[in-house]
Amino acid sequence: MKTYRIGMIGLGGMAHSHIRWMAEEGRYEIAAVSDVNEKALAEKGDALGIAPGKRYADFVQLIADPDVDAVVSVTPNHIHAAIIRACLEAGKPFLAEKPFTRVFEEATALLAQYEPRPVPGMIGFSYRYTPAFRYARELVREGKLGTVRSFSIQYLQSWGSVLNDTPYIWRFDPEITGTGTLGDLGSHMIDLARFLFGEFKELSSQLRTLVPERRDPATGRMVKIEVDDFVSFQGLMSGDEAGIFQSSRNAVGSGNQHEVTIYGDDGTLHASTLDPERVVWTREEAPGRLARAVVDVPAQCKVTQYGDFLSLLDGGTPDGLPDFMDGYRNQEVLDAVIRASRERRTIGLPDSSDRKHG
Repeated sequence: MKTYRIGMIGLGGMAHSHIRWMAEEGRYEIAAVSDVNEKALAEKGDALGIAPGKRYADFVQLIADPDVDAVVSVTPNHIHAAIIRACLEAGKPFLAEKPFTRVFEEATALLAQYEPRPVPGMIGFSYRYTPAFRYARELVREGKLGTVRSFSIQYLQSWGSVLNDTPYIWRFDPEITGTGTLGDLGSHMIDLARFLFGEFKELSSQLRTLVPERRDPATGRMVKIEVDDFVSFQGLMSGDEAGIFQSSRNAVGSGNQHEVTIYGDDGTLHASTLDPERVVWTREEAPGRLARAVVDVPAQCKVTQYGDFLSLLDGGTPDGLPDFMDGYRNQEVLDAVIRASRERRTIGLPDSSDRKHG
């Protein structure tokens, strides 16, 4: 089977995980790398055995390299759109990190470019590959919970809390990140809801900045924070499932707590990253008697992100793969959350059923 030559853009902390995931699949070869940080480019280039001529300060040159079959982008938010645009122009398949773009206007421009000439693309909504979430989707699809009436999704982390005295970094700079917790963690909540239940019909929201200032490690000065570090919203999905969402990077004691509880007529299901290979299922054991069971996730729900990317590169259409249109629609919902909070009203989402892709 074909081994794909990957051009990797962005060599920071998350790149290490992506490199490991590719190695586990056995059909990827990193052929070129790109980063604006000269030191990182040299060190990672040496570690990966990349020839000097395949180390690019300019990602456009990497994308244009004929020895690169596909692109993996692991960069801050403000250059997501430019990288996807360059991949579309070159007709080169890509896996790009979420959120899709920094702001929705960038997403609409990309859609106009994509629709006349689609290019295989995958957006890094990696929690679609949490086995417990995959199993939850399977049980919902099979009707094992009966009619789903409501659900709750939360994604909590603690690294931004006051106790941690977290300094001012790029994730707090709106020119780089766009939003704070919303784009970082909230985009995963939105994707999980779409993965399980389909499209959003409407939503209302609130965005809050809980820690108003953070210290700039370079200058020692306090910097005003202009992005959210808490978001909550409620939404109505295409099947009239009502959902409640909350996310914070200031939740003391929560390391990486992303979870969903689904309430159906025939039972309740809970799935979480804290126990990724099991779900908690409450259902009627006998007339009038409920039983709560911890259920192991079956093997068919243990799919990997880079395994699906391989299938995409091979010309397949894996079920549940987060593609270009999933990225676009996610950004559309993110924009609705922002507008709903700013305007203090319920925002309706466009009907996406007429879209040709996704």
